[in-house]
Amino acid sequence: MPAAHAASASASAQRRGRKEYPASMRYVVIGVFVLICASLASAGLFMFRDRSNSKRMVKALALRVGLSVALFVFLMAGYYFGLFKDRL
Repeated sequence: MPAAHAASASASAQRRGRKEYPASMRYVVIGVFVLICASLASAGLFMFRDRSNSKRMVKALALRVGLSVALFVFLMAGYYFGLFKDRL
């Protein structure tokens, strides 16, 4: 009987390791993170290259903040609606 009990216990136990989530979610998060870093780098370049009253640096930083907030909201909404359970 112990073998039957062990088999039923292992069948009902929660599967360990990575949780199930749509595979594309990881690529979306990585892609947005790369865009955030690229926007930050372009703002740094605009800071050193533009000596006039150009607004390109401000626009790049605003884009970075917007992407960061959008990523945060996306992750929170995805967790709330069950798109991913534990971690990406």
